Amino acid sequence: MIERLDLDALVARIPDGARLAIPADYAGVAMEATRALLRRGARNLRLVTVPTSGLQADMLIGAGMVVEIETSGVTLNEHGLAPRFTAATKSGRLRIVDTTCPAVHAGLQAAEKGVPFMPLRGLLGTDVLAQRKDWRVTDNPFGERGDAIALLPAIKPDIALFHAARADRHGNVWIGRRRELAAMAHASAATLVTVEEIVEIDLMASDQTAAGVLPRLYVGAVTVANRGAWPLGFIDLYPADDRELARYAAAARTDRGFAEYLEGALRRAA
Repeated sequence: MIERLDLDALVARIPDGARLAIPADYAGVAMEATRALLRRGARNLRLVTVPTSGLQADMLIGAGMVVEIETSGVTLNEHGLAPRFTAATKSGRLRIVDTTCPAVHAGLQAAEKGVPFMPLRGLLGTDVLAQRKDWRVTDNPFGERGDAIALLPAIKPDIALFHAARADRHGNVWIGRRRELAAMAHASAATLVTVEEIVEIDLMASDQTAAGVLPRLYVGAVTVANRGAWPLGFIDLYPADDRELARYAAAARTDRGFAEYLEGALRRAA
Protein backbone atom coordinates (compact mmCIF):
# COMPACT_ATOMS: atom_id res chain seq x y z
CA MET A 1 0.00 0.00 0.00
CA ILE A 2 1.13 3.53 -0.75
CA GLU A 3 1.88 5.85 2.12
CA ARG A 4 -0.90 8.40 2.57
CA LEU A 5 0.10 11.65 4.23
CA ASP A 6 -1.65 14.86 5.17
CA LEU A 7 -0.60 17.98 3.27
CA ASP A 8 1.86 19.24 5.85
CA ALA A 9 3.55 15.85 6.11
CA LEU A 10 3.69 15.61 2.32
CA VAL A 11 5.46 18.94 1.83
CA ALA A 12 7.75 18.21 4.76
CA ARG A 13 9.40 15.76 2.38
CA ILE A 14 10.53 18.67 0.20
CA PRO A 15 13.78 19.74 1.89
CA ASP A 16 15.20 23.23 1.80
CA GLY A 17 17.46 23.59 -1.23
CA ALA A 18 15.60 20.91 -3.20
CA ARG A 19 15.56 20.90 -6.98
CA LEU A 20 11.78 20.79 -7.45
CA ALA A 21 10.10 19.87 -10.74
CA ILE A 22 6.65 21.41 -11.27
CA PRO A 23 4.29 21.14 -14.25
CA ALA A 24 2.73 23.77 -16.46
CA ASP A 25 -0.62 25.30 -15.45
CA TYR A 26 -2.56 22.99 -17.78
CA ALA A 27 -1.00 19.75 -16.57
CA GLY A 28 -2.03 19.40 -12.92
CA VAL A 29 -0.47 21.90 -10.52
CA ALA A 30 -0.47 20.98 -6.83
CA MET A 31 -1.64 24.40 -5.58
CA GLU A 32 -3.01 23.16 -2.25
CA ALA A 33 0.36 21.56 -1.55
CA THR A 34 2.04 24.78 -2.66
CA ARG A 35 0.06 26.72 -0.07
CA ALA A 36 1.19 24.20 2.55
CA LEU A 37 4.77 24.72 1.37
CA LEU A 38 4.31 28.48 1.69
CA ARG A 39 2.98 28.07 5.23
CA ARG A 40 6.03 26.00 6.10
CA GLY A 41 8.40 28.61 4.77
CA ALA A 42 10.67 26.52 2.55
CA ARG A 43 14.01 28.05 1.59
CA ASN A 44 16.45 28.03 -1.33
CA LEU A 45 14.30 26.00 -3.70
CA ARG A 46 15.56 25.45 -7.24
CA LEU A 47 12.58 25.12 -9.54
CA VAL A 48 12.48 23.22 -12.82
CA THR A 49 9.32 24.09 -14.76
CA VAL A 50 8.04 21.42 -17.13
CA PRO A 51 8.25 23.30 -19.33
CA THR A 52 6.62 26.54 -18.10
CA SER A 53 4.89 27.77 -14.95
CA GLY A 54 2.63 30.54 -13.75
CA LEU A 55 0.87 31.12 -10.44
CA GLN A 56 2.72 28.38 -8.55
CA ALA A 57 6.22 29.60 -9.38
CA ASP A 58 5.21 33.25 -9.00
CA MET A 59 3.90 32.74 -5.47
CA LEU A 60 6.94 30.75 -4.34
CA ILE A 61 9.26 33.38 -5.83
CA GLY A 62 7.27 36.22 -4.27
CA ALA A 63 7.56 34.56 -0.87
CA GLY A 64 11.35 34.52 -1.21
CA MET A 65 11.59 30.74 -1.27
CA VAL A 66 13.27 30.32 -4.66
CA VAL A 67 16.91 31.03 -5.49
CA GLU A 68 16.96 29.54 -9.00
CA ILE A 69 14.50 28.66 -11.73
CA GLU A 70 15.16 26.70 -14.92
CA THR A 71 12.32 27.63 -17.21
CA SER A 72 11.20 28.46 -20.72
CA GLY A 73 8.64 30.92 -19.36
CA VAL A 74 6.68 32.10 -16.33
CA THR A 75 3.44 33.94 -17.06
CA LEU A 76 -0.12 34.32 -15.83
CA ASN A 77 -1.27 33.88 -19.45
CA GLU A 78 -4.32 36.05 -20.18
CA HIS A 79 -3.85 37.74 -16.81
CA GLY A 80 -0.52 39.18 -17.89
CA LEU A 81 3.05 38.91 -16.71
CA ALA A 82 3.92 36.97 -13.57
CA PRO A 83 4.56 40.04 -11.35
CA ARG A 84 6.73 38.50 -8.62
CA PHE A 85 8.87 36.62 -11.15
CA THR A 86 9.26 39.84 -13.14
CA ALA A 87 10.25 41.85 -10.06
CA ALA A 88 12.74 39.22 -8.88
CA THR A 89 14.27 39.04 -12.35
CA LYS A 90 14.70 42.81 -12.57
CA SER A 91 16.25 43.02 -9.11
CA GLY A 92 18.73 40.24 -9.85
CA ARG A 93 17.86 38.28 -6.73
CA LEU A 94 16.70 35.25 -8.73
CA ARG A 95 19.02 33.14 -10.87
CA ILE A 96 17.37 32.41 -14.21
CA VAL A 97 18.50 29.31 -16.08
CA ASP A 98 17.12 30.01 -19.53
CA THR A 99 15.89 27.06 -21.56
CA THR A 100 13.31 25.98 -24.13
CA CYS A 101 10.35 23.62 -23.94
CA PRO A 102 12.04 20.90 -26.06
CA ALA A 103 15.23 21.27 -24.01
CA VAL A 104 13.39 20.65 -20.72
CA HIS A 105 11.74 17.54 -22.10
CA ALA A 106 15.03 16.31 -23.56
CA GLY A 107 16.83 16.74 -20.23
CA LEU A 108 14.13 14.81 -18.39
CA GLN A 109 14.15 12.08 -21.03
CA ALA A 110 17.90 11.67 -20.56
CA ALA A 111 17.42 11.26 -16.80
CA GLU A 112 14.60 8.75 -17.13
CA LYS A 113 16.68 6.69 -19.57
CA GLY A 114 19.67 6.81 -17.22
CA VAL A 115 21.99 8.47 -19.74
CA PRO A 116 24.09 11.59 -19.04
CA PHE A 117 22.84 13.71 -21.92
CA MET A 118 20.38 13.97 -24.79
CA PRO A 119 21.10 15.33 -28.29
CA LEU A 120 18.88 18.11 -29.63
CA ARG A 121 19.39 19.76 -33.01
CA GLY A 122 16.85 22.60 -32.94
CA LEU A 123 18.92 24.73 -30.55
CA LEU A 124 21.69 25.36 -33.07
CA GLY A 125 22.07 29.04 -33.91
CA THR A 126 19.85 30.27 -31.06
CA ASP A 127 20.71 32.86 -28.44
CA VAL A 128 19.73 30.53 -25.60
CA LEU A 129 22.46 28.08 -26.66
CA ALA A 130 25.03 30.85 -26.31
CA GLN A 131 23.86 31.51 -22.72
CA ARG A 132 24.04 27.90 -21.53
CA LYS A 133 27.65 27.02 -20.78
CA ASP A 134 26.57 23.55 -19.62
CA TRP A 135 25.28 22.71 -23.12
CA ARG A 136 27.78 21.41 -25.66
CA VAL A 137 27.92 21.43 -29.46
CA THR A 138 29.75 18.62 -31.19
CA ASP A 139 29.85 16.79 -34.50
CA ASN A 140 27.33 14.03 -35.02
CA PRO A 141 29.47 10.88 -34.67
CA PHE A 142 27.23 9.04 -37.15
CA GLY A 143 27.11 11.79 -39.77
CA GLU A 144 29.38 13.60 -42.14
CA ARG A 145 32.06 15.90 -40.77
CA GLY A 146 30.59 19.29 -39.88
CA ASP A 147 27.14 17.89 -38.98
CA ALA A 148 26.75 19.74 -35.64
CA ILE A 149 24.40 18.72 -32.86
CA ALA A 150 23.80 20.07 -29.34
CA LEU A 151 24.16 17.86 -26.25
CA LEU A 152 22.10 18.68 -23.16
CA PRO A 153 22.82 17.24 -19.70
CA ALA A 154 20.21 15.14 -17.96
CA ILE A 155 17.80 17.00 -15.66
CA LYS A 156 17.56 15.12 -12.37
CA PRO A 157 15.16 16.82 -9.93
CA ASP A 158 15.16 15.85 -6.27
CA ILE A 159 11.36 16.01 -6.11
CA ALA A 160 8.53 16.02 -8.63
CA LEU A 161 5.32 17.59 -7.29
CA PHE A 162 1.98 17.54 -9.12
CA HIS A 163 -1.78 17.09 -8.80
CA ALA A 164 -3.75 14.23 -10.37
CA ALA A 165 -7.36 13.16 -10.59
CA ARG A 166 -7.11 9.96 -8.61
CA ALA A 167 -4.91 7.27 -7.14
CA ASP A 168 -5.83 3.77 -6.08
CA ARG A 169 -5.15 2.29 -2.65
CA HIS A 170 -1.99 0.66 -4.00
CA GLY A 171 -0.52 4.02 -4.99
CA ASN A 172 -0.97 3.87 -8.75
CA VAL A 173 -1.81 7.38 -9.98
CA TRP A 174 -4.00 8.13 -13.00
CA ILE A 175 -2.42 10.92 -15.07
CA GLY A 176 -4.33 10.39 -18.31
CA ARG A 177 -2.78 12.03 -21.35
CA ARG A 178 -0.28 14.10 -19.35
CA ARG A 179 2.77 11.98 -20.11
CA GLU A 180 5.13 14.77 -19.07
CA LEU A 181 4.10 13.95 -15.49
CA ALA A 182 5.42 10.43 -16.03
CA ALA A 183 8.70 11.84 -17.36
CA MET A 184 8.97 14.09 -14.28
CA ALA A 185 8.43 11.12 -11.98
CA HIS A 186 10.85 8.86 -13.86
CA ALA A 187 13.57 11.52 -13.79
CA SER A 188 13.17 12.59 -10.15
CA ALA A 189 14.57 11.00 -7.03
CA ALA A 190 11.09 11.15 -5.41
CA THR A 191 7.56 12.01 -6.50
CA LEU A 192 4.85 13.54 -4.31
CA VAL A 193 1.28 13.68 -5.57
CA THR A 194 -1.97 15.27 -4.44
CA VAL A 195 -5.16 13.78 -5.85
CA GLU A 196 -8.85 14.54 -5.92
CA GLU A 197 -9.72 11.08 -4.62
CA ILE A 198 -8.49 7.62 -3.66
CA VAL A 199 -10.38 4.84 -5.41
CA GLU A 200 -10.67 1.23 -4.26
CA ILE A 201 -10.25 -0.35 -7.70
CA ASP A 202 -6.80 -1.32 -8.99
CA LEU A 203 -6.10 1.19 -11.77
CA MET A 204 -3.52 -1.16 -13.29
CA ALA A 205 -5.98 -4.04 -13.59
CA SER A 206 -7.83 -2.78 -16.68
CA ASP A 207 -6.54 -1.75 -20.10
CA GLN A 208 -9.06 1.11 -20.01
CA THR A 209 -7.22 2.78 -17.15
CA ALA A 210 -3.72 1.26 -17.11
CA ALA A 211 -2.50 3.15 -20.17
CA GLY A 212 -2.99 6.45 -18.35
CA VAL A 213 -1.48 5.38 -15.02
CA LEU A 214 1.81 6.24 -13.35
CA PRO A 215 2.70 2.99 -11.54
CA ARG A 216 3.23 3.05 -7.78
CA LEU A 217 6.91 2.22 -8.33
CA TYR A 218 7.46 5.91 -9.13
CA VAL A 219 5.24 7.41 -6.41
CA GLY A 220 6.65 8.23 -2.99
CA ALA A 221 3.52 9.47 -1.23
CA VAL A 222 -0.03 10.62 -1.98
CA THR A 223 -2.50 12.85 -0.18
CA VAL A 224 -6.09 13.79 -1.00
CA ALA A 225 -6.63 17.48 -1.77
CA ASN A 226 -10.12 18.24 -3.02
CA ARG A 227 -9.95 20.90 -5.75
CA GLY A 228 -6.22 20.76 -5.16
CA ALA A 229 -5.28 22.72 -8.29
CA TRP A 230 -7.54 25.73 -7.48
CA PRO A 231 -7.56 28.54 -8.54
CA LEU A 232 -6.10 26.93 -11.64
CA GLY A 233 -8.40 24.72 -13.66
CA PHE A 234 -8.01 20.96 -13.69
CA ILE A 235 -8.89 18.80 -16.71
CA ASP A 236 -12.68 18.52 -17.00
CA LEU A 237 -13.33 18.55 -13.24
CA TYR A 238 -13.36 22.32 -12.68
CA PRO A 239 -12.43 25.44 -14.64
CA ALA A 240 -9.89 28.06 -13.68
CA ASP A 241 -11.20 30.69 -11.26
CA ASP A 242 -10.53 33.72 -13.45
CA ARG A 243 -11.76 36.17 -10.81
CA GLU A 244 -9.27 34.85 -8.27
CA LEU A 245 -6.44 34.82 -10.80
CA ALA A 246 -7.23 38.41 -11.78
CA ARG A 247 -7.30 39.36 -8.10
CA TYR A 248 -3.87 37.82 -7.62
CA ALA A 249 -2.44 39.49 -10.73
CA ALA A 250 -3.59 42.90 -9.52
CA ALA A 251 -2.46 42.44 -5.92
CA ALA A 252 0.94 40.96 -6.73
CA ARG A 253 2.08 44.00 -8.72
CA THR A 254 3.48 45.45 -5.49
CA ASP A 255 5.37 43.94 -2.58
CA ARG A 256 2.69 45.05 -0.14
CA GLY A 257 -0.15 43.82 -2.29
CA PHE A 258 1.46 40.42 -2.66
CA ALA A 259 2.12 40.13 1.07
CA GLU A 260 -1.51 40.95 1.86
CA TYR A 261 -2.79 38.50 -0.75
CA LEU A 262 -0.51 35.74 0.53
CA GLU A 263 -1.53 36.29 4.15
CA GLY A 264 -5.21 36.05 3.23
CA ALA A 265 -4.73 33.02 0.97
CA LEU A 266 -2.84 31.07 3.60
CA ARG A 267 -5.31 32.02 6.32
CA ARG A 268 -8.22 30.78 4.18
CA ALA A 269 -6.37 27.56 3.31
CA ALA A 270 -5.55 26.87 6.95
